[in-house]
Amino acid sequence: MLNQRIKLRHLNAFLEVARRRSFARAAESLSITQPGISKAIRELEENVGAVLFERGVQGVSLTQAGLTLLRHAGPAVRALEEGVEALADAHGGQRWLRVGALSTVESHLLPAAIQHWHGSPQGQDVSIQVVTGTSAFLLSRLALGELDVVVGRMTEAREIRDLAFEHLYYQSLRLVVRAGHPLAGQPLDTADPLVDYPWALPPQRTTLRQQVDSFCVRHAISVPHPCVETLSLPISRRLTLDTDTIWIAPFEAVAEALDDGSLVELGLAFEQRGGSVGLCLNTTMQPTTALHGFCEVLRRVADQGIG
Repeated sequence: MLNQRIKLRHLNAFLEVARRRSFARAAESLSITQPGISKAIRELEENVGAVLFERGVQGVSLTQAGLTLLRHAGPAVRALEEGVEALADAHGGQRWLRVGALSTVESHLLPAAIQHWHGSPQGQDVSIQVVTGTSAFLLSRLALGELDVVVGRMTEAREIRDLAFEHLYYQSLRLVVRAGHPLAGQPLDTADPLVDYPWALPPQRTTLRQQVDSFCVRHAISVPHPCVETLSLPISRRLTLDTDTIWIAPFEAVAEALDDGSLVELGLAFEQRGGSVGLCLNTTMQPTTALHGFCEVLRRVADQGIG
C-alpha cells in the first residue's frame, strides 16, 4: 500500500527536479519557492527512506534510489493525468500516441510508419505527436512517462538503462559532400584532407557524436574549426549543398540525394556496420493496443530495408 504521507505534490516536485536537474529551475517551473521544493523533496526522502538526489557542480543528479523511483513515479503520475484528460475529452474521442524521434529516423522510417499507420483501420482515430531531440532528452521523457515510444539510434545513451530497447536494423554514418566538391571522387588514404573543410556534425554529448569522436581518435585528427554542430537535417543538407561543408550524416538522411547525385559519399569509410536503430519502451507503462499496433508498423517498415 502506498504510504499515505506521500502526496501528489511530493511526486510532482520529484519529477520536476529530475526533469530540470535543478531545484531552482524546478521551483520556477512549478511557481513555488526554492525552499518549498527543497522541503517537498526532503519530506519525500524521509517517507521513502532513501536519498533521491545528489548535488554537484553541474546541478543535481538522481541516485540509484532516485532512478528506481523515477521508473515508476513518472508513468504513474502521467497515467493519472491521462485519466483526467480522458474524462475531459470523452466527448471528442480523440486519442494520441506520443513518439520521440531521433534524427536517424526522421527522413524515412518514421514518416513511412506514420503514413502506413494513418492508412490502417486502427490508425484512423489515433493521432501521432512527434517530439524530436537528443537521445538523452527523449529517453528521459520516456522514463517520466511523457512519451510512449522513442525511435532511433540510441544504444550508447546512458539514459537507456532500465528501458527496453528492441533492435530493428543497423544504420551507419556517412561522410558526404556536394557534387563538385574538391574531395568528391578523390581517393582518400587518410582522413587528413578532411580537416581542411568545415564539418556539419552532431552536437557534443549525443550518441552520434560519440562515433565522430571515435573516428577522430582512430585517424589522429581533431574536429576542424569552424564547424556546425546540429541535429537539424535541413540545415546540414543546405550547408552541404551550398558550400564545401563535409556532412557526417545518417545514411537514411542522405540516401535519396546520393541516388540522384546531388550529394556524393567520400571514399573513406566512417563506420563499417553502423549503430543499432530500434524502438525503446518504458516497461513500467501499460502499453495500449494502439502502441502495440504502431510498433508493429515500425517493424514492418524496417523490414523493407533501410540501411
